[in-house]
Amino acid sequence: MIRIGSVEIPGWLAMSPMAGISDSPTRTMARRYGSAFSYTEFVSTDSLAVGSKKALSLLRFREEERPITFQIFGNKLEIIVDAAKRIRELNPDIIDLNMGCPARNVSMRGSGVGLLRKPVYAGKIIEEMRKALDIPVTAKIRLGWDDTSRNYMEVSRILEESGVMAISVHGRTREMGYSGKADWDAIADIKSERKVPIFGNGDVSSYEEAVRRKEESKVDGVLVGRNSIGNPWIFSNIKKEDLSFEEIVSTTLSHLQLMRETFGDKYGLILLRKHLVRYIQSRKEVEPMRLELLKMEDPEKLIAILQEAQNSLSLVS
Repeated sequence: MIRIGSVEIPGWLAMSPMAGISDSPTRTMARRYGSAFSYTEFVSTDSLAVGSKKALSLLRFREEERPITFQIFGNKLEIIVDAAKRIRELNPDIIDLNMGCPARNVSMRGSGVGLLRKPVYAGKIIEEMRKALDIPVTAKIRLGWDDTSRNYMEVSRILEESGVMAISVHGRTREMGYSGKADWDAIADIKSERKVPIFGNGDVSSYEEAVRRKEESKVDGVLVGRNSIGNPWIFSNIKKEDLSFEEIVSTTLSHLQLMRETFGDKYGLILLRKHLVRYIQSRKEVEPMRLELLKMEDPEKLIAILQEAQNSLSLVS
């Protein structure tokens, strides 16, 4: 059992926050299949500080997603603290400061991984968040801005000294984006020096690999990002390739139902598409109609086609 401040995390493997992906329905699916806790996709503190309804909508969650971590990003201390106090009223379990997003429109403005270039200032932000909140404050970082400034040991030390209660580490620099290989040796170095829980992230493609990374690096937990899209079974040590088509369809339709409940029929189906393409990837049962499925605008028609494919398969077998 991992403890982050007063919050107990019932497991060691969880879904990483992903912009445009880790919405409430997707987090719910991940939790149902074994993800230990939930991160929202990151939300701008500039938007939260002025009460943006769109920004606040990203923080909607179901009780079954708990423990729930609200992830925020920004570059102005006062605004970050004000936003954190505002969203505390929504009753999250943890608030996380994103210091790892490499996107140009975020990092070049000094937010996300841009904060790694000002580690003392980042520490001050954490310190002030801790003073203002009565729940744990965590942070997600990368290894540095580029290979000439891999300051992850300095950053993690300053964050720990400033009162951060856990650190998640993506094993790449900002310059790498999502290319190359995640450096788990660097993540292991952080874990060897820090006392707070450390979560490693990067290039984990299976449950078995997550176990190996945890054992080799000695991290407290592992986060899985892109390889969990359309594959919530990764958190349950179930190989997707071993599942029947009926099981794939059942999970896909459960995800669709959550999307419809949260976002409505039309938008819910649109948002499901990025997951649907991964759910049905390499499934010969729907290969002839794959493009049709991914362009579908009527959720009931999508359900009918998937169920018809499933029934046809049952008749053959």
